[in-house]
Amino acid sequence: MYWMIIALTGIVFGLGSVLLVKSGNPGNYGFCAACQLRDIAGALGIHQAAALQYARPEVLGLILGSFSLAKISGEFRPRGGSNPALRFVLGAMMMVGALVFLGCPLRGILRLAGGDLNGLTGLAGFAAGVAAGAVFLKNGYNLGRARSYTGAKGAAGYLAAVGAVILTVGVGTQAVFLKFSASGPGSLHAPVIMSLIAGIAAGALAWRSRMCLSGGIRDYILVQDTYQLKIYVVIFLAALAGNQYFGFFKLSYASQPLAHTMHLWNFLGLFLTGLAAVLAGGCPLRQIIMTGEGDVDALFCLVGMLAGAGIAHSFNLAGSPAGVALNGQVAIVAGIVVTSGIGYAFREKLTITVEG
Repeated sequence: MYWMIIALTGIVFGLGSVLLVKSGNPGNYGFCAACQLRDIAGALGIHQAAALQYARPEVLGLILGSFSLAKISGEFRPRGGSNPALRFVLGAMMMVGALVFLGCPLRGILRLAGGDLNGLTGLAGFAAGVAAGAVFLKNGYNLGRARSYTGAKGAAGYLAAVGAVILTVGVGTQAVFLKFSASGPGSLHAPVIMSLIAGIAAGALAWRSRMCLSGGIRDYILVQDTYQLKIYVVIFLAALAGNQYFGFFKLSYASQPLAHTMHLWNFLGLFLTGLAAVLAGGCPLRQIIMTGEGDVDALFCLVGMLAGAGIAHSFNLAGSPAGVALNGQVAIVAGIVVTSGIGYAFREKLTITVEG
């Protein structure tokens, strides 16, 4: 069962992402928590970048998949109260870092599997950010204990699932309350039903496997556990095989889809994402999955990511194929300072009692 879950999760995410690209998604963009949440933010009018507006059914499926399997398994446990306001801030920091790199860490792996060598730089930054976060963990960082919710507070997970259904229907009917790109990355997408089914399958498996790249790197650093990292190795190999089969593989730094070659900012962008992910308790994908299973703190983090997308595209912070503007560079440095400050400020203080 151990290896079956690893293999199945890796194949669904890795090969599934290539099939989504083959069916219409932008290049190396089958699954990307950050970019697809950014497009959802655009569809909801949180930002006004006309080329980045589409309520990606993959993300909605991730929520529905994790929600459904958690309910079926009897493990849907609404909980929260572990400093949700700061988790909102950390979510925004994660998103700004990812949009400077032009992708979450999962997309970094998918980009590398498509031959985009900028993925190496970004993933190195992500690993370094996770390592920095692990230092704060070793020094007692803690946002407080979450507690079980009932009643209205316990309905947040249900509301996330209902919202996902409403947005899915809105996409399928071209609803007037959503915005849709006429050109650019937001206009490129696989069929709605295919995207939704892929998302539901991936969400269920991500919930079952507890996959999280920041968690995998953190666990390896702290206790030398490699379980979660094995999933990402399979994702890479499955996506690599799919890209080779369909002729998508192109080994280079330059002229890659939705990418830039400003290596320092690729590194620092995902450094910020990795650092914020450790402090928030999970990478962008993991926050989506935890939202589906009833974690209200993760929901605040997810809303923070949507807000971060709005900020990034309202103030020219996000990267583009042309590179990263000065605004984005300043935002990354400021974000690292702010996130590090959170890590330092929320260390548990040890009290030593002297008797005698």
